[in-house]
Amino acid sequence: MHEFSVEGQHVVVVGAARSGVAAAELLVSRGARVALSDGRDTFDEADRLLAAGVALDLGGHSERVFASADLIVLSPGVPADLPIVEAARRRGVPVMGELELAWRWLKGRVIAITGTKGKSTTTTLTGRMLQAAGLPAVVGGNIGSALSAQVDASTPDTLHVVEVSSFQLETSDTFHPWIAVLMNFSADHLDRHGTLEAYGSAKARIFAHQTPADWAVVNADDEAAADLARGGQAARFDFSRRGAIDEGVVVDAGAVVKRTKTGSETLMPLSSIRLIGPHLVDDVLAAAAVGSLVGVPADAMRRAIEEF
Repeated sequence: MHEFSVEGQHVVVVGAARSGVAAAELLVSRGARVALSDGRDTFDEADRLLAAGVALDLGGHSERVFASADLIVLSPGVPADLPIVEAARRRGVPVMGELELAWRWLKGRVIAITGTKGKSTTTTLTGRMLQAAGLPAVVGGNIGSALSAQVDASTPDTLHVVEVSSFQLETSDTFHPWIAVLMNFSADHLDRHGTLEAYGSAKARIFAHQTPADWAVVNADDEAAADLARGGQAARFDFSRRGAIDEGVVVDAGAVVKRTKTGSETLMPLSSIRLIGPHLVDDVLAAAAVGSLVGVPADAMRRAIEEF
């Protein structure tokens, strides 16, 4: 567990979507005095949070609530430069995203998957491969359950397979996945990030705190993705539909093949992939690369793909 405490602190969670609700409940359970602030007048979980002891600041963001904050936690949908948050940051109040908050309390290892396209499918496939091998894998993040909702059940053996968006990554400070996957990169979300460079910088944060003991899995066929991964410290085990790498997972002679320095292993025939479209083959290759690093046998990978 990462050493981090909010005991007795006044924490403001901004945004009452799925991640914000999970963050508020987690923070209360860790001894914080929590207020959840949202522009809406109500939301489905309001009564549940009130019963848990969360104060609600609805219909706008009250300066009074933010003025006494010791920490601010942002839901992914909330812009990091929201004026009331920027004002608090200038006063020295720490601001972090829900992903960063949950990460600080996880006991298990994280497999984080991002990209402009394909991250949801890849995250789901990866989780199914690991589960098919009998591993204690939990899928969530930007899909399924928020990472904050996984903290209490996290053990040192748990593998958290997490879809992470640029919105989540831009508010991360210490987030450190064991395996980080970048599917691809192209212009998107410029209304939020402003420039392609800022969007790219947010995506690249998935590699920022990795060490040589970690792994980066990158689409070797996507030059922009490869550029973002350069400079990271993690070992590389990439994937390529074109078969253009010596080590990693590739398509070769009608099969998905794992290549290493010691030789090649056929993981499954392409006919096992019932998803339609070449980009979906990329999703399978990426999931198979992660599975290979974790130690998932080829038959478990194949079963997971055939049943998808």
